[in-house]
Amino acid sequence: MYDQDEFLMRLALAEAVLGRGSVEPNPMVGAVVVREGRVVSVGHHARFGGPHAEVVAMERAGDASRGATLYVSLEPCCHTGKTPPCTGAILKAGITRVVAAMTDPFPRVAGGGLEELRRHGLEVSVGVLEDEARRLNAPYLKRLVTGRPFVTAKWAMTLDGKIATATGDSRWISGERSRAIVHEIRGRMDAIAVGIGTALADNPQLTARPAGPRIAARVVLDSAARLPPDSLLATTARDIPTWVAVTDKAPTDRLTALEGQGCEILRFPGDGSIPIASLLDELGRRGETNLLVEGGGRTLGGFLDAGEVDAVEVFLAPILEGGHPVHVPAIGVGVGTMNLARRLERQEVSVLDGDVWLRGEFPHTWLEAPRV
Repeated sequence: MYDQDEFLMRLALAEAVLGRGSVEPNPMVGAVVVREGRVVSVGHHARFGGPHAEVVAMERAGDASRGATLYVSLEPCCHTGKTPPCTGAILKAGITRVVAAMTDPFPRVAGGGLEELRRHGLEVSVGVLEDEARRLNAPYLKRLVTGRPFVTAKWAMTLDGKIATATGDSRWISGERSRAIVHEIRGRMDAIAVGIGTALADNPQLTARPAGPRIAARVVLDSAARLPPDSLLATTARDIPTWVAVTDKAPTDRLTALEGQGCEILRFPGDGSIPIASLLDELGRRGETNLLVEGGGRTLGGFLDAGEVDAVEVFLAPILEGGHPVHVPAIGVGVGTMNLARRLERQEVSVLDGDVWLRGEFPHTWLEAPRV
């Protein structure tokens, strides 16, 4: 059966997606103004610090906002931040009904925006397509609840599960279309992480080409500070942030050399591997919302063992390597029995010139709607 509220909220959610990569650490938000059953205007939050979706949609609607219904994918804000409160703009525009997909858990809003609208006599509905809205802004919600960025793991592998040959060669497993999508993904990330093994083997730049809406900081998990000062990551550190995560076993002379190139050192206590939870806490304190983990196997295995992989982007190429499994996507402790393996949900599968592109997310308690 046709549900008008759901149909129009899907339009608001589709509009919200247009802000991906440009609005973080703010959430993606879309809005639709409807009057007498007709869509008058749409709008979305297009850039961090810019006007919010509701204001954009109402300004486009003009006088047609009076007496209209506003559909919005997230509760309107009721506080002054980089822009004035949206609730005031809604009241001034003459909107008479507001339909929100979900409340905003941000402490300065947290239901207060909807309550203010109700106090002024507006009809307010909340919860239309809430699950879809929460999934859309999963990175925003994770950072609010846990203080840590949303972690996406990405890798390309052969049909027999290899990310490189026994000699370490990995260029190229996936095809051109797959690699172009990887660059699109990089272009909306706040940070990209690799282990020192990958940094030494590939000497990567970890940049988006062409550039996307964001320039990601490069994070190297390098407990002993083995990153060469003449590597591409180090020599470009004054142009693109390069953060080298080390432990107490990193020699002072190596740290000095990397700092001389413009790298920033993230120090963690101990002489073992980089503690994943502590690293994510630090990235969260720096305002990072989205982290892409590109490998290698021990780094991804460490994130998996810590339970800190939220989503995957996997490219499966129609080729067989055939050798001993030296280089595989994840080398961690793992689980003892297969029934304990984590299962993706809401998977999406596409075929790109023969490559299979699999996307999916893991379920998390912080993604669930709060009980009322």
